[in-house]
Amino acid sequence: MSNEARPASNFIRNIISEDLKNGKHKTTITRFPPEPNGYLHIGHAKSICLNHGISLDNPGAKFHLRFDDTNPEKEEVEYIDSIKEDVAWLGADWGDDLYHSSDYFDFIYDCAIHLIKDGKAFVCDLNAEETREYRGTLKAPGKDSPYRNRSVEDNIDLFEKMKNGEFKEGEKCLRAKIDMSSSNINMRDPVIYRIRFSSHPRIGEKWCIYPIYDFTHPLSDALEHITHSICTLEFEDHRPLYNWFIENCPVPSTPRQIEFARLNIDYTILSKRKLLQLVTENHVEGWDDPRMPTISGVRRRGYTPKSIRTFMERIGVTKKDTCIDMSNLESCVRDDLNEISLRSMAVLKPIKVIIENMEAEETIDLDCPIHPQKPELGRRSIVFSKTIYIDSDDFMLNPEPGFHRLGPGREVRLRYGFVIQCKNVVTDDNGNIIELHCHYLSETRGGKRPEDGRKVKGIIHWVSEDDKASAEIRIYDRLFKIENPNSDNFLEHINKDSLEIIETAFVHKDILGAKAFDHFQFERIGFFSVDPILSSDGAPVFNRTVTLRDAWTKSKK
Repeated sequence: MSNEARPASNFIRNIISEDLKNGKHKTTITRFPPEPNGYLHIGHAKSICLNHGISLDNPGAKFHLRFDDTNPEKEEVEYIDSIKEDVAWLGADWGDDLYHSSDYFDFIYDCAIHLIKDGKAFVCDLNAEETREYRGTLKAPGKDSPYRNRSVEDNIDLFEKMKNGEFKEGEKCLRAKIDMSSSNINMRDPVIYRIRFSSHPRIGEKWCIYPIYDFTHPLSDALEHITHSICTLEFEDHRPLYNWFIENCPVPSTPRQIEFARLNIDYTILSKRKLLQLVTENHVEGWDDPRMPTISGVRRRGYTPKSIRTFMERIGVTKKDTCIDMSNLESCVRDDLNEISLRSMAVLKPIKVIIENMEAEETIDLDCPIHPQKPELGRRSIVFSKTIYIDSDDFMLNPEPGFHRLGPGREVRLRYGFVIQCKNVVTDDNGNIIELHCHYLSETRGGKRPEDGRKVKGIIHWVSEDDKASAEIRIYDRLFKIENPNSDNFLEHINKDSLEIIETAFVHKDILGAKAFDHFQFERIGFFSVDPILSSDGAPVFNRTVTLRDAWTKSKK
């Protein structure tokens, strides 16, 4: 990230700048605190880029990666490993500052004891349903738990027994004693500890009581001396509770919580619960399916870290919830891939073309640039021979108006090659095209016009018999058919045509040595990346990362 342009200012950076100017802080410490209960998605990337980006703004600033591992029932080592990989891939370097909330369980427990001794926490026997009933509604205040006025001694004793596993799950919990009449429901004596007889991925069976996120989060921030705790807008109503815990517990620092609008993208869901459902019900091939909005999914599809960071800078940081058009993200991906992708030609659905006015053994060497903006990379040699292949989309038996490609009696220019004229179409008994018989105009090499000077409008890509190699190509489209699939019946809106597997494509043989994540622009088709899972040595599988143009926006208009 450090080699890129300084990001534009926003209201969070302005707040931090003012805090530094006023001497409230000498530098900044920010953090990204994911729950290890699933894979990160593109929405998390906004928070990662923001928090890490702030750490690059000021000398001595730091960025922490901290796992909020307070719910062992849903946490797995697989998720922890994937999160580390994703954060590092985006370019966010946490250095030695890798932490876990479970590192602080002893401290958090001591804070709970402190609250009990101050008369600000109590052990409650209400079950979950009763607790909801006592909490009240947005229009009606709650009412005190009948266990709210237990003595400090009783609460200490009961909480110790909770810790020792002497009660069943749900039989008791620890609640903060705040205000059951507060207009903010989060302040109505919230639960801060629950009994859970679950083995923790890191610390095993040491604990059978676990602190709630709202209690853990501020204490962890304070213990790490986080200066600015940057959260998404859904935590705005939790800020008074965050501050209450900071003010009423013996913490070493006073972090400041600031909220910003989370990322929403059309045709996409960014709910961990729904993404998990897509995976567990086999609607996709896993968390890293290239159609998924997970960071591992877009990485496998061929997105680049730079393109995601550029996207996050373009959309900015605000307090207003908006839905971003997917075309904005795809535009950033195209811009970066256009700079780094090597050029080649591929034919997805081949039609055989016989050049009748060439001898069988005759070939003509042509060449094309490996990258048009980088002449230092040189040029690729391609062979024009008697048999070539073009894409079926570039031929039409009965050409429609405006179709400037090949058809019976028509002519078209081959990319980097000659103009060819279609003389005959060979079909089977069902009318399916077997092959085309064409002539080439030898004088049209290098973009020259035919002898009579007429202009040939169409240019198509092709692969020769001598250069071709078979390859599997995967064409990915948007996973959902509607702009806002975030309803309970979201599965009904899955795009059944979001994946097309083409096993009969031809590519230029010199790219068979491509490695995982190598990027190519197959001319006139799109940007492609070598799949890291499905590919093998000498047999790359190519994922279409993004089209050359934004067809979806045009279609909507």
